[in-house]
Amino acid sequence: MRGWKQAGLALMLLVVQASPAQQTGLQLAQSYRDEVAVEQYWISEKLDGVRGRWDGEQLLTRGGYPVRVPDWFTQGWPAYPMDGELWLGRGRFAQISALVRSSDVPEQAWRHVRFMVFDLPEHGGPFSERVAVMAGLTALGSDYLLPVQQSRLPNSAALARELERVVALGGEGLMLHHQSARYHAGRSDALLKYKLHDDAEAFVVGYTAGQGKYAGQVGALIVEDEQGRRFRLGSGLSDVDRVTPPALGSRVTYRYNGLTAGGMPRFARYLRERPVSDE
Repeated sequence: MRGWKQAGLALMLLVVQASPAQQTGLQLAQSYRDEVAVEQYWISEKLDGVRGRWDGEQLLTRGGYPVRVPDWFTQGWPAYPMDGELWLGRGRFAQISALVRSSDVPEQAWRHVRFMVFDLPEHGGPFSERVAVMAGLTALGSDYLLPVQQSRLPNSAALARELERVVALGGEGLMLHHQSARYHAGRSDALLKYKLHDDAEAFVVGYTAGQGKYAGQVGALIVEDEQGRRFRLGSGLSDVDRVTPPALGSRVTYRYNGLTAGGMPRFARYLRERPVSDE
């Protein structure tokens, strides 16, 4: 619902049912918990870019939208599907998101982008075998196609130290992938994300009216997550967000600190809107 403030119209509470994004067959991570056997997992940095998938012929977003890249960007890429992240570097999500969404950018803007491959959806073997195949991607000689670096750690203490190191360098967190896991569409216990703060995504299904200094603006977003839980996101909204909030049905990322006794996200706060091209 862009154009929240319209002449002659009072701000109203509006709630609608939001349809979940269509499933695209991609594997999604669960949050890390201390009880896992870290030595059985491959560890990599969680890259804060735009999720992408190569279907063997073209580059697509998470939701199946074609990514407009120059022909030279994907030249020499293999004919099998790859799952990865379009990445410009740490702390540059806004720039890569804008680039992927734009239909009119100079080709040279793609010279600094890398497609960082972290899985092979149709390989069929355990993840350790897929890691070996991905490592061989560098032999193709493409400057724009690289495997995400995978390593092993002996225990949870070493994992915590690695998280501190990555975050200190400006990274977002870590990913853990079980060595024996096959690729599995949807949420998988074999794929875990480990961050200083939990985060998740939800769909905007409504708004509450602002009070006090926010009168005439949005007070909070009403969102629904994939478990069907509905809650409000007011903390984290900027003044611009309150005047022009994310549209109904759009997907947003929020941050939280664990769950309440009732199973709701604790201290949930708005982080950012995910672009349509990334759905």
